[in-house]
Formats: sequence, structure tokens, C-alpha cells
Amino acid sequence: MRAARLALLLAAAATSLPAAAAANILCCNDERGKQVCGDILPAACVGRAYREIGANGVVVRQVDAPLTPEQRALRAAEERKKKEAEEAANEQRRLDSALLQTYGSEADIDLMRQRAEADTLAGIKAAEAKIVEAKKRRKKFEDEAEFYKKRTLPPEIEKGLKDADFDIQAQQELIGAKQKELGAIKAKYDEDKRRYQELKRVRVRQ
Repeated sequence: MRAARLALLLAAAATSLPAAAAANILCCNDERGKQVCGDILPAACVGRAYREIGANGVVVRQVDAPLTPEQRALRAAEERKKKEAEEAANEQRRLDSALLQTYGSEADIDLMRQRAEADTLAGIKAAEAKIVEAKKRRKKFEDEAEFYKKRTLPPEIEKGLKDADFDIQAQQELIGAKQKELGAIKAKYDEDKRRYQELKRVRVRQ
């Protein structure tokens, strides 16, 4: 019966409207699930999914119902997540390409790691040597200060002690930073080697 009514509606639309306008009708299921049709979108179809049906009774277009605010927020979140994942994948491909261009073998990774560690250790040794020199200067001023135990220290002796203390502290802080740098170097080259090995295994399987 429903198909018959739809056919009658199509036939009526075809005979009562100009040829250009009578081509299609718009149908949807209302809130009770009943099909509602019209040559323009019926009021019952506003805010609902609807179909555009040609004169031959074939659906030529399907229009989804408008999204609710919650659905729009969810879709926006999904699109952001997808975009972030795509950007992360592109960045990983860039990093992988750079890694393979930087190293020709695992031996190259080990060699560059050794050089980086050697440079950092050299910096630590230089700082330790400066601390030794600063302590020697301080000892000299300490010895001179012995003659002024109950008197005001001359400005040059007081300044010499402060300068030596400043130099010692600065070099100790530099050593601390260099030691952290050693840890960062180890982590970097461990990760480079792990990823390099993984990329090489993938290439072999391909």
C-alpha cells in the first residue's frame, strides 16, 4: 500500500507541476516511522534524514540528518585526532628518512656516539682542571688572610676569595650539566640504533 501511495504521489506530481520541477520528490520517515513525502521538504522531515526520489521511483540522493551539538563536537574531536595522527606519522617518516641518511651502518652510530661522549668528557676534564686552578688561587688568598684574622681583610684579598669561589661554583655547575649531557647522548644513540635496526628489519622483510 505504501509503495502504491508513493507511486500515486509521483504520478500526481508529474502531472500537476512543470516538467523541470516535477522530476523528484523528497521523502523521510517521521518520528513514528511513517514515510512522509512532498515535492518540497515536508515539515515533518526538517531536522531528519531524507531521500530524494526520482520520477522513476529510484532514490537519487540521500541526505543525512543534521548533527546534534554533541555529534558535531565528537566529529571535530575525531578529525583533530586523525589530523594529529597523520602529522605524527609524517614526522616519523621524516625522522626515519633523516636517520637512514645520517647512518650507513650500526658502526657509524657507535662511532658518532663515541665522538660525542669524548667531546663531553673532555669538557668535564677541562672544568675539573679549572676547579683545581681556582682552589690553588683560593689557597693563596687564604694564606694571606691568616695575617688579618683580627683585622679587616684588604679588598684585593676579599675579592680574590670571592672570585675563586665563584669560579669553583661555575665549573661545578658546568660539570653537572655535562654529566646530564652524557645521559642524553646515551639515550639518543641507544634510540637511534634501536630505530635503525627496526627500519633495516622492515626493509629486509619487504
